[in-house]
Amino acid sequence: MPNEQLRRMDAFTFPSYSIDLATGEALFDYALTGPDGEQRFTEVITLPLPADPPSDETVATLGRVLELLHVVAGVSYYKAAAPPRLVLPAPLGTAAAELVTAVYTRGLAEYAYRNQLPHVLQLRPEVPAGEVAPPRVYDDSDRRPLSAVGGGKDSIVTLEALRRAGFEPVPFSVNPNHVIVSVNEASGLPALAARRRLDPALFDLNAAGARNGHIPVTAINSLIAVATAVLHGLGPVVMSNERSASDPNLVWNGHEINHQWSKGVEAEGLLRAALAEHAGLTEPYFSLLRSLSELHIARLFATIDRYDAVVTSCNAAFRLRDASERWCRDCPKCRFVFLAMAPFMPRERVVRIFGGDLLADTAQIPGYRELLGVDGHKPFECVGEVEESVVALKLLADQDQWRDAPVVRALVDAVPGSAWSTAADSDVFTPGGPNHVPPAYHKVLETLT
Repeated sequence: MPNEQLRRMDAFTFPSYSIDLATGEALFDYALTGPDGEQRFTEVITLPLPADPPSDETVATLGRVLELLHVVAGVSYYKAAAPPRLVLPAPLGTAAAELVTAVYTRGLAEYAYRNQLPHVLQLRPEVPAGEVAPPRVYDDSDRRPLSAVGGGKDSIVTLEALRRAGFEPVPFSVNPNHVIVSVNEASGLPALAARRRLDPALFDLNAAGARNGHIPVTAINSLIAVATAVLHGLGPVVMSNERSASDPNLVWNGHEINHQWSKGVEAEGLLRAALAEHAGLTEPYFSLLRSLSELHIARLFATIDRYDAVVTSCNAAFRLRDASERWCRDCPKCRFVFLAMAPFMPRERVVRIFGGDLLADTAQIPGYRELLGVDGHKPFECVGEVEESVVALKLLADQDQWRDAPVVRALVDAVPGSAWSTAADSDVFTPGGPNHVPPAYHKVLETLT
């Protein structure tokens, strides 16, 4: 479809969805409609099958989760045209409608900012009138947790903490790449994986100039994880999102723009409420690390060494042609994670993990100045708060092994005195802030301290 026709689309709809329980394949249909016709899409999500056929109760609960997933996953296709109307397929309760509204507005805030589409931030779904039948209560609170694994330090900390606390976690991922597979193998725990296939038509439209940008993919993957947990008779989905994920990058037109919105505590609360209301789950989803800073998590990761040869938190590395390369060593994520890990490890260990020494590479200085708040705003990446970067730098400047590193010397001179004062009084190692961790999991992280 020509790009000019796509721009005239005035509505996004959700024609149907289905699941084949013999194969685990779910089909989600979407449509952009307008005066020139419509553009249809079909997304395919394949859930791993359990050893035994699911019960009727499980199938009913799974269907309710998939109803939410159908609507939330549509955000990938909505953004190709960003029409003013979002027409939902069926009535929803208050909590579910609030989740959908937030996903398509706050979850697309960075996309709206980059494409200069302020109307997206005001989008309000059209919810059909009608009663929503209450779900059956599905008590999963005391079952084995499904632990989401992304291949980075955070999910490794969660997985190991759960294991050491005796919770027998099941690692889970969507479209696992070589990094995630290696991390799962290093854990020695049997893992589950789901597959998500975007409609190829979307890539064709993007290549032809359709609107594109960041989406709240964690919200989508979280619902895929919950669907998998239900299908396999498992307990809550345990994420590894830290408190800094709730920190916005900037404010635009009076709205917070947060690259990590769907990892933040607000999104977590909305998803939990929607799953409880719509699917009856008693303990569906939470982040074990929510009260911790990135720096605190890095300190916990330093106590674990079984993953040193496989861990990566670099998104760009997944696109590198050489599968043996786990870090690009030239992106905001690489810079921040190196900075966060370095104070808590021997220099030789962190350099070995990354395959290079970022603090010896003066070409990294401009990127580090952004992380430290000296230049620009916090990068649109999954990185910690400015205060955390300053605290990490202060720790490095006090260590013999790091204080003379070229990048450390340059950055110490660049950071203003007021930032050093703030770092001296920082509480980055004090757990705090809102979280949804159930009481049974409160002491899990103590296994790593």
